[in-house]
Amino acid sequence: MAGLRRGGVCAAVACFCAVAPAQTAEQIIREAVGTELYAAAHDHSCWMYYEVDSKPNATVKQWVSQTHEGGLDRVLSRNGQSFSLQQERDSMNAYIGNPSAQAKRRRSGQHDDQQAAQLLNMLPQAFDWTIAGKKDGNTVLHFAPNPQFNPPSWQAKVFAAMGGEVTVNDAQHRIVSLKGHMLHDVRFWGGLFGDLKAGGWFDVERREVGGSDWQIVATHVHIQGHALIFHTISEEEDDVKSKFTELPGNIDFKEAEKDLMEQKP
Repeated sequence: MAGLRRGGVCAAVACFCAVAPAQTAEQIIREAVGTELYAAAHDHSCWMYYEVDSKPNATVKQWVSQTHEGGLDRVLSRNGQSFSLQQERDSMNAYIGNPSAQAKRRRSGQHDDQQAAQLLNMLPQAFDWTIAGKKDGNTVLHFAPNPQFNPPSWQAKVFAAMGGEVTVNDAQHRIVSLKGHMLHDVRFWGGLFGDLKAGGWFDVERREVGGSDWQIVATHVHIQGHALIFHTISEEEDDVKSKFTELPGNIDFKEAEKDLMEQKP
């Protein structure tokens, strides 16, 4: 036993003293993508948050509650017009009593989640990666289009025309931010189905909101042009979320409505 203990200590010391090979930029992004996809598949937490969503001629301020039945919104104002407490409650009750609207929202959310997962999964091969630097426990990676990558979809074609940077948290291997800009024009079928201009940009910021759960806290998309192929993504949008509170996993619409009405405008 003594020999085994001495051998174990020596092995541990050798491992501690050995210099581990540094990860390449591609290894870092592959690990981060794997972590994010695993988290998306296994995280079933529900959150309430405050949101300000601004699009051209449409700004909404609201409280949002996630449930396993879907999301529920308490809209406080739209385009500067505030609503009374009764109007807010009536709007939520109308939604709760409308299974068709709920199903439509779930389908839209599932489509967006699937598209996001597909684009996330493409990150390692769609771009050439380099390490730009380290800051505050994060690694900043720079990406540029990989000339050998063949985009499998129209959405991927837009994605692959971007250059920018991704910030990865070193301890948890989570993506902190994703920033990109369009390096050249992208046209679909000679512009018939879309024509997006070089110079457009996007910025997605994420934070750990509690319990090792990460959420998007800000999305800024400013892409010039038009694209008929995108039905659920606005080309001009600023969406900011804050005041995250975790909810019980078994919360339903009625309980969510009660919690939402208790929040201050």
